[in-house]
Amino acid sequence: MQSRDNITNANLRSFLQLADMEDFDTDEYMDQLAKLSSLNSTRATPRIALAFSGGGYRAMLCAAGQISGLDNRTRGASDHGLPILSSASYIAGLSGGSWFLSTLLFNNWTSVQDIVDNLGQDDAIWDLDHTILNPGGINVFKTGKYWDDIDDDLDSKRNAGFNISLTDPWGRGLSYQFFPGLSDFGASMTFPSLRDFPVFKNKSIPFPVIVSDGRQPGTFIIDLNSTVFEFNPFELGSWDPSLYSFADIEYVGTEIDKGQSSNGTCVSGLANTGYVFGSSSTLFNQFLLQLNTTGISGVLYSVIHSFLDNLSDDEDDIAEWRPNPFLNSPWGTSNNIKNNKSLYLVDGGEDGQNIPLYPLIQPEREVDVVFAYDNSWDSDQRWPAGAALVHSYERQFGTQGNGTAFPYVPDTNSFLHLNLTAKPAFFGCSAKNLTSLMDEVGATSVPPLIVYTANRPFSYNSNTSTYQMSYDRDEVLSMIQNGFEVSTRKNLTLDDEWRACVGCAILQRSRERLELDIGDQCQRCFDRYCWDGTTAPSNESLPDQFTDDGMYGSDDNGTSGTSTFDTSSAFDAAATSAYGESSSSSSSSSSSSGRSSSKSAGLANSISSQGVLLYFLLSGLMALM
Repeated sequence: MQSRDNITNANLRSFLQLADMEDFDTDEYMDQLAKLSSLNSTRATPRIALAFSGGGYRAMLCAAGQISGLDNRTRGASDHGLPILSSASYIAGLSGGSWFLSTLLFNNWTSVQDIVDNLGQDDAIWDLDHTILNPGGINVFKTGKYWDDIDDDLDSKRNAGFNISLTDPWGRGLSYQFFPGLSDFGASMTFPSLRDFPVFKNKSIPFPVIVSDGRQPGTFIIDLNSTVFEFNPFELGSWDPSLYSFADIEYVGTEIDKGQSSNGTCVSGLANTGYVFGSSSTLFNQFLLQLNTTGISGVLYSVIHSFLDNLSDDEDDIAEWRPNPFLNSPWGTSNNIKNNKSLYLVDGGEDGQNIPLYPLIQPEREVDVVFAYDNSWDSDQRWPAGAALVHSYERQFGTQGNGTAFPYVPDTNSFLHLNLTAKPAFFGCSAKNLTSLMDEVGATSVPPLIVYTANRPFSYNSNTSTYQMSYDRDEVLSMIQNGFEVSTRKNLTLDDEWRACVGCAILQRSRERLELDIGDQCQRCFDRYCWDGTTAPSNESLPDQFTDDGMYGSDDNGTSGTSTFDTSSAFDAAATSAYGESSSSSSSSSSSSGRSSSKSAGLANSISSQGVLLYFLLSGLMALM
């Protein structure tokens, strides 16, 4: 990462100058860091990581908007955004977050701005007008050819002797939406091929990580017992003590025993890019089984039915990686993994850790700050409530925590009542306040500061259903536009120090290492955004309405501030030029309070991950297609 550090330091210097921080000399500080780094002294270089949650297409589109606010390639981002993407060392996504990340990566690190500019054209990325089950709409010939082509795509894997599961057509179907300009929609593109992309070789992009969970068929996982797997351009594996090893992802198709090829040959090509992000989002495999709810009939029905009928319907939410690259591994404690000829992976959010934070807090990666973007469905109104952070916090107290600390966070009730989802919240602001926690879990490294930003409405009600599988162009633009506003605090209109406060969060750990005073401005920022350890009573009704800076209950009079749903000033010219016309918030099919959907959302929220699949079978997908 040292080569990337040299690039991120220069870009961070530019951002800090743009932030115009008070009582702080950017050049003097960055020169000091560069000198210390060259002397191999106490590591001074700040390392930034970005993490994007799961949540289907909602998460993909919200994340696209959020990262566009961090990308200086977005029109208006330099004036009204937080251009820190080029300063980031790591970027991670799971499930829907992995879709957005893979789209950018394997389209040669394209920008969301470019995707938006080309929407509506032939071979446009993210043409979501129709679902992947019936991409032709009323054009049955197009859909029939599509399924025939997917079957042909999978033949090479079948003929090579590898098993086919629902994750295979799921990953291929998504690839048609994400890689329309690539040869055969990326059928032969593997995840490790990213190593050969110039933008990766010259360290122009953050190091990418995609997360999946390990789960044996017929078992249930929670945050305490799950094995968190990561895919990166070099490896597949886990930091968890249950495995604590990695395999070269280029050769995961090789028969391995105790870390060595069992027959003296190596096989490559199994780690298809679509299969990788399909393995991170297996919750949606069930969508492919909803043929009877689509209205498709006749010959086309027979074609699709015949295709799906050839696939096993056992454990449809599991991606099978066979052969298992960790067979008889001398490392790790899990016999379920080591003694099985297949490695079984499931949706990266199935253990409740719906933001891919765990790979980013590993001491070996030396991350100082993680910007965590939460586009989950936690509440009855389909908004985040901090559950992903709660699960990651709880995990450190189990055996899988392995001495890796995670900052204190409150319960989900407090996230909502204390407005920690209505505006950004910082966790772990002071390393000194984490010493007792680190002692308790046996950690020797200070965890990164977490900058938590939750999906919320500004110009659009972006709380669409996780199971909404089609979006028209206006919906796509509106979701992205609102995401831009979420990450930029409404285009920097809600806090004129927001950029400076972000700078304070980025520099905090390096300042602590160098024992430097944080200054008056950063103290103001931390007073404003750092969670102070308080919690909210559990007997109060949950807030479900948003203002610019907070939330309140439907029966309350509200709090001060402009209503989120008065869009007259919600989106300025810079963001409008980036994403087209401002959309009315009422155009979403989801209400801000979610009253009409609270019953069904509550059902999905109260049952297990396996139960969510059953809910999915009953959720009326016909109306969403």
